[in-house]
Amino acid sequence: MPDEPQAPRELWPEGIGTGVGSLPGTDPVEASALVTGETPELPAFPELPDRGVGADMIGRATGLLVDLAVEVVPTGWRVTARRGRDLQRARDLMAADLDAFGDACDRTRPSWVKVQVTGPWTLAASVELASGHRVLTDRGAAREFATSLGEGLRTHVAEVAARTGAAVVVQLDEPTLPAVIAGSLPTASGYGTVRAVRAPDAQEALRELIDGIGAPVVVHCCADVPPIRLLAGTGAAAVGIDATRPAFTGTVPDGRAASFASGAEPAALDAIGETWDAGTPLLLGLLPGTEPRPEPEIGELARAGFELADRLGFDRQRLARLAVPTPACGLAGATPAWARRALGLSRDLGHAFADPDM
Repeated sequence: MPDEPQAPRELWPEGIGTGVGSLPGTDPVEASALVTGETPELPAFPELPDRGVGADMIGRATGLLVDLAVEVVPTGWRVTARRGRDLQRARDLMAADLDAFGDACDRTRPSWVKVQVTGPWTLAASVELASGHRVLTDRGAAREFATSLGEGLRTHVAEVAARTGAAVVVQLDEPTLPAVIAGSLPTASGYGTVRAVRAPDAQEALRELIDGIGAPVVVHCCADVPPIRLLAGTGAAAVGIDATRPAFTGTVPDGRAASFASGAEPAALDAIGETWDAGTPLLLGLLPGTEPRPEPEIGELARAGFELADRLGFDRQRLARLAVPTPACGLAGATPAWARRALGLSRDLGHAFADPDM
């Protein structure tokens, strides 16, 4: 059995669940009431991409940048010389979201809240330079974006803390990081690929950003095969993954997910075990992003978590500290009913992890 993990920095309570970020709909007041009601111990600041430009994950991140301006062009977000209406819209939407979230937290008084923002590598891969090439192709520009994002995040965290009266956890979303490291992103012409970033360089840039934020940071990657070891080595307080991917569950002939114990790839299990052994928790995405048929039962979901602990040789009593259940990824594509149910199941699953004798 692995040694007792090192005690992590003071974090959220054990036995809780939370959301990943995005939700369906366009009403920030309704969304804030939902997250504070269904996941009161760690509500995730809602993201509502259905509102369009500026509400998408890239737009929200660019709205936090300091001394950098972007605009929307037919191919996406692009660096520009001065701030225009697209960037202003992103900031206006964020301000309205903060008002709604602050009001909801005034009523529910959470001790912890979580905010989400696109991480520096996914941002650099998604925004274009004035030339039309990805920011990622210019390493100096990529560093400038990371520095600007860090500065904006520090201000954002301070404002969220002041509005909510809660401690703030920052989630850096890096869904594109595996492609950045693999060098598989296409160039602007489509005839080549962008030069890969060395994994140690990607890790070091994340570490520098995390060190400067001044709040606990979760690095979240919902790719098929997230680089768990790389993310855990950034100094992050936790790592978030989509645990419904075949690398973690395998599949059975009819397409249903198998259990961790029977289906997960050994390399994926090893990475989780090493991360837990170092005392780093996982935000474990176990609830599908759209409504499944049939709906999973809480006992079935809890068994998946306990089987993971069993397979890796960890006492089940430690699961509530080492895993925070969440939806697999964002819920923007879900129905409002399933978004509410998924958050509620995440909360109930966290409570179940705290009671292994259920």
